[in-house]
Amino acid sequence: MKFPCARIDPEALRHNLAAVRRLAPHSRVLAIIKANAYGHGLVPVANALVEADALGVARLEEGQALRAAGITREVVLLEGVFSRAQLAMAAEGRFQLVVHSLEQVRMLELYRGDVRFEIWLKIDTGMNRLGLRAEEFADAYHRLRPLAVISRLRLMTHLACAEDPAGTVTAQQLARFASLTSGIEAELSIANSAGLILSPQSHTDWVRPGLMLYGISPTAQPADELGLRAVMTLTTQIIAVRDVNAGEAVGYGGAWRAGRASRIGIAAVGYGDGYPRHMRSGTPVLINGREASVVGRVSMDMTAIDLTDHPAARLGDEVTLWGEGLPAERVAPYAGMIPYELVCGVSQRVALQWLGGFVGNEQFF
Repeated sequence: MKFPCARIDPEALRHNLAAVRRLAPHSRVLAIIKANAYGHGLVPVANALVEADALGVARLEEGQALRAAGITREVVLLEGVFSRAQLAMAAEGRFQLVVHSLEQVRMLELYRGDVRFEIWLKIDTGMNRLGLRAEEFADAYHRLRPLAVISRLRLMTHLACAEDPAGTVTAQQLARFASLTSGIEAELSIANSAGLILSPQSHTDWVRPGLMLYGISPTAQPADELGLRAVMTLTTQIIAVRDVNAGEAVGYGGAWRAGRASRIGIAAVGYGDGYPRHMRSGTPVLINGREASVVGRVSMDMTAIDLTDHPAARLGDEVTLWGEGLPAERVAPYAGMIPYELVCGVSQRVALQWLGGFVGNEQFF
């Protein structure tokens, strides 16, 4: 087996989708698989999530990659399209579109093709990223509603602070959305992963889980307490073991010095693989299931681990960097990151192994 290796568990994906459905039993699920399915492999994740009601990607190119792989299911472009040429390609791919600007409204008004689109009209209720402002919404809605090119019109918004257990900002956004959409007969979508967990009132016709599908908690509550299972386990192996005297430095810049006679393992992983350079000393890893710590500065291809309290550890032993037994959300703060960044940042030279069959790096998008 190649190392480093990202082991992906499709059963964990399906398990987590089932957990979403238990949280929001009356909602349909738009499974978010943008950014290479959060680093897990766009096409195989799409194939594994056959029970999701639709798939969400950010951009046209991601949707086209799904179609090129033979995936014919409903796909939503979360950023919509940005030109009339892209609109024609979206028609060819039969994608559903998020519309978040008056420019996109105008594109649909000018469209003369035969394809009819399902549209998700996005309202900005406080995120201030994408979406029609409150004063633009009514105009956009009344312009889109009579268009023959539209077969269905849904309404959506995005929560800015859904992970905040106090929920003050979320409550304000929900009230704003309810006021703007009052009296309109349309399917609604609000909840992201954190909203699913912390804000049951955001469970409308559609929910849009992302991070939690991959077994990572977007809240302070641990993933296992939420009934989630890690989908990606990033592993490598020890390729060298050396003894270091007390007072000697390890790695670039001498960033860590041994306070005692120490036994140091060198693991075949580094920032060239997506293991962040700024992981600090003390970052936990697992050696054969037992916890150890990173020491010194992460190199491009190698990372030093303190094995002093692991006398049985030896050359070739497996090192778990995050995943099963070591949640990514626990590891990420050691690099000043969020777990999204860890899993999305795994590089293409890392072998991707789906449990039940090795698919290799060609599944990365």
